[in-house]
Amino acid sequence: MLTDSHCHLDRINLYAFDGKMSKLLAAAEEQGVNQFLCVCIDLEHFEDVHNIARSDDRVWCSVGVHPTSDEGRDPEVEELLNMADSDQVIAIGETGLDYFHLNREEVDWQRERFRRHIRAAVELQKPLIIHTRSANEDTIQILREEGAERAGGIMHCFAEDWDTASKALDLGFHISFSGIVTFKNAEELRSVARKVPDEALLIETDAPYLAPVPHRGKMNHPALVRHVAEKIAEVRESSLDAVAELTTGNFNRLFRLK
Repeated sequence: MLTDSHCHLDRINLYAFDGKMSKLLAAAEEQGVNQFLCVCIDLEHFEDVHNIARSDDRVWCSVGVHPTSDEGRDPEVEELLNMADSDQVIAIGETGLDYFHLNREEVDWQRERFRRHIRAAVELQKPLIIHTRSANEDTIQILREEGAERAGGIMHCFAEDWDTASKALDLGFHISFSGIVTFKNAEELRSVARKVPDEALLIETDAPYLAPVPHRGKMNHPALVRHVAEKIAEVRESSLDAVAELTTGNFNRLFRLK
């Protein structure tokens, strides 16, 4: 059984699935994908995400505001605590830092938002989903300062270097690989994927974004996490079944699922 540990089901165009979420999930199940974490990126659409999780017991969700989101509500800790008070909400995020289009001096608001998410996660004892881009040092520093190891979580859609991965691992975080690991120019990332300890490895699609080879450039969806698993199996000299069992077990232990 495969698990897509990070997808945005509410943002996938269902046209190819006759407009039905049930058909999208059935297509995933045909590829052996039976668990899904639907990740929230703004509060305005949290109920959409939450309702998807409530409608199917294979789907869980998170609550949070993406670091690049500069419209809509900016959550306070108390609001995150209240919205996460649901059995279907198993994580806080996605949150983190993204300086790709910004100067470091312009993002105090991003860092403060990140801290609020960490504080909520620590209080709730629900893992964090971390997005980091062009902000590795600050991301790790804030995780340390806020005691994020008390909550744990996932460095999602990981595309950074081994130094960043090892520092996250030292904080007890998992490393999740997306379709990027299948890209031709991602050899350095594949070298990171070889080194991540078995117990910290996860896979994801980040659907509808970042479809893996051979579907690169097309709409991504959870069934395609199988290609990520196959590439991880290849670079770690393992098998698809072994990677599926390992990553699903890691997901279930991290989120305390039966």
